[in-house]
Amino acid sequence: MSEFFERNAEVIQRRWPALLARLLVEDVSLLQVDLVEGLGSTLNINGIQLTSRHDRRREAELQADRLPVDSPVQHVYGTGLGDLQLALLARAGLQRLYVHILNGAVFSLILQLLDQLPWLSDPRVELLYAGDLGEIQLPFFALPSELVLADDFNAKIRDRLVSETHLTFNNREFDPQRPEIIERLQACLGWVQADHDVAELFGSRAGQEVFVIATGPSLEQHFATLRAIRNQVERPLFICVDTAYRPLLKHGIRPDVVVSIDQRISDRHLPAENTADIMLVYMPMLDPLVLEGWQGPRYAGFSASPIYQALRRQMPRGELYAGGSVIHPAVDLAVKVGANQITLFGADFAFPGDKTHADWNDGDLGPQLGAAKHWVLDGHGQRIKTQLNFRSYLCELERFIAGHPQVRFYNSGRAGAMIAGTVFHPEFAS
Repeated sequence: MSEFFERNAEVIQRRWPALLARLLVEDVSLLQVDLVEGLGSTLNINGIQLTSRHDRRREAELQADRLPVDSPVQHVYGTGLGDLQLALLARAGLQRLYVHILNGAVFSLILQLLDQLPWLSDPRVELLYAGDLGEIQLPFFALPSELVLADDFNAKIRDRLVSETHLTFNNREFDPQRPEIIERLQACLGWVQADHDVAELFGSRAGQEVFVIATGPSLEQHFATLRAIRNQVERPLFICVDTAYRPLLKHGIRPDVVVSIDQRISDRHLPAENTADIMLVYMPMLDPLVLEGWQGPRYAGFSASPIYQALRRQMPRGELYAGGSVIHPAVDLAVKVGANQITLFGADFAFPGDKTHADWNDGDLGPQLGAAKHWVLDGHGQRIKTQLNFRSYLCELERFIAGHPQVRFYNSGRAGAMIAGTVFHPEFAS
């Protein structure tokens, strides 16, 4: 052990003995570490430069400026080289600083190389692994380098931090004043007025099991099983998302309900032929040509999105949860019709088997496999390719599940992303 590590470890042992035990078993040998010099110096770890190589102190001050000065409690995700912690501890009004470790091996390495006593010894500091808590804490600053370096244990929190950081940017497409949004809402207005209110379905299937079917690649493993169950007299309610509709029909599976919310969905995804016995639940950004052609009952609803604010006042309709993907209102509908057990099919939020969607070609529905630069953990605990928006959708579904403890959620397979709050279905998950 280095002299630095012994002194740093002594403080951690005194204040957080259980945490030190975890740090001692972190495998630092797996890290590729290089010194990077400029006007100052820093470390490059696994190809990621940890901090500025010119002026770490000034960089930390800029990062600290992103946090409210008057907040007595602050959260820092990632330990860096200790610079941000010291910048925040210089604030007289700070009462508690929570430092959340995003990569245990990286922090263990820093403890060996640098004196961290000035912030570790401060009684206002609390130190923990980010993954020890199930949700992010506000207000926070997350060190960009360590969002990239986050290890498997802290990956779920990493995903929530990235999603929260991108929230404003992602919501820019949903400005109620955008001309294309105004035009689409006006085009759908007559349909919303004439169609059923989705709230009419709420409570209609109390105590029934519901299958919610998405379009992840793992859905292909379940076509035969779903077809057999669909043909049974006593069976769960089948709710599918719009892009799963055609693959299901192709394999002889007729859903009971199709949910669609996206302005990019057309009759290519939702062909109207032979739909008389299928319910369509939609939000009024859907292509009016789809509504015009649909032969079965149509149920209109809104989300809490600002784009529906004026319509909600004009003509109240039932509300469904929206978290960026059609999977969210589909699952919320399952809960609101009264399901006490929901099984998810094709809810992968990733690209298992190097495919993007079941029964669609690469790029047909937007994302291409070659653009997958990120990862989540699958049901086997292995890293699997994904993209940032899929990770955000996963975070929002997990938050929804956590808010509905009265419902039992099953995941039908292990090939896709691990979904916190679900258990693997004993019959379907291999």
